[in-house]
Amino acid sequence: MHELLQPFVRFFVSLRLTVVLLVLSILLVFLATLDQVHLGVWGIQHKWFFTFIVVQSVNGFPVPVFPGGYFIGGMLLINLVAAHIYRFKFTWKKSGIWLAHIGLILLIASQFFTGLEQRESQVQFNLGDTKRYSEDFLLDELAVIDATDPKLDDVVAIPETLLARDEPIQHPKLPFRIVTRLYYPNSVVQMRSQAPNAPPSPATMDLGPQLAVTPQPITYKQDERNMPAACVELIGQEGSLGIWLVSPWLDRAQSFDYAGRTWQLAMRSKRYYTPYAMTLLQLKNDVYPGTDIPKNFSSQVRIHDETKGDRDVLIYMNNPLRYGGLTYYQYQMNKANGLSVLQVVRNPSWLMPYIACALVALGLVMQFSLHLFGFIRKRSAAAK
Repeated sequence: MHELLQPFVRFFVSLRLTVVLLVLSILLVFLATLDQVHLGVWGIQHKWFFTFIVVQSVNGFPVPVFPGGYFIGGMLLINLVAAHIYRFKFTWKKSGIWLAHIGLILLIASQFFTGLEQRESQVQFNLGDTKRYSEDFLLDELAVIDATDPKLDDVVAIPETLLARDEPIQHPKLPFRIVTRLYYPNSVVQMRSQAPNAPPSPATMDLGPQLAVTPQPITYKQDERNMPAACVELIGQEGSLGIWLVSPWLDRAQSFDYAGRTWQLAMRSKRYYTPYAMTLLQLKNDVYPGTDIPKNFSSQVRIHDETKGDRDVLIYMNNPLRYGGLTYYQYQMNKANGLSVLQVVRNPSWLMPYIACALVALGLVMQFSLHLFGFIRKRSAAAK
């Protein structure tokens, strides 16, 4: 059994494997940089780094073309751990090397967990607004809202990815099925008078028949956003209830009555709710004297937390708020319109890179100190 395992052990502890993986890492970064022109930053991260295998579509068929970031990073981690256990014996003289390698292992693992767990979103406030959610700036959802109770909205959120599939959607809380009749991942929605040559809309309800939907190429630019559109048919027990056009282009929800209740439909940015609320109390936009160059943005917010009480916090550039497992950064501001935008980052493993770097530094200092003291002792002994 031991002889059968030896080839595997030699493979995973091999220095050649380390060199090959490092070369692949360099090639990965190089190829991803070239592809960034077509996909942008977010697309590149998911296609090249947050995956085990990079897949390229060739004539409509997915073809694996290169090992992804998760695969290369995982193999480097296995190689580092295996080589360390197999080759290095723990002694006091090697304690610095052990500590530095533990830091490297933790650094690789932290990047893996960050890729899995990190989430970015935004909160957009007008002065005086109170919100208990943030919005994703890449993902959208179809919100089906039971608005019968004027004091409480019961929301069923359907991810955009489900609308893109040609499958009926049935949720236990909804007395009807949702069937997608048309879906565009990026579009322009206009009044039909502005697009006289547009084909007839499949929508039959509310504003749908008055609007024209024009598909657009998917954009991957960091400063642009895809605006999806879909025509969805609601089917109850009695049959079709009609077809609605939904899109973030529409600035209001569409209402209808069914089964003795009032419903609303709206496609909007995906929301992440928090157990506390925030109110924007004040905002400041300081500039350098005599110029229009921004010097500092700041937002004063009040946190309403039923378990901890109210708390006023000032968020400004390079001074984020960390609360409830989230970090709030001052991102954008338009003081003239009373608008403040906070970027919200959820990253449970944010401390791991700091700990890893500290361990590597401490390990290198320890190893250098041990060698230095050993050298000094040898010189002192030789001098006597």
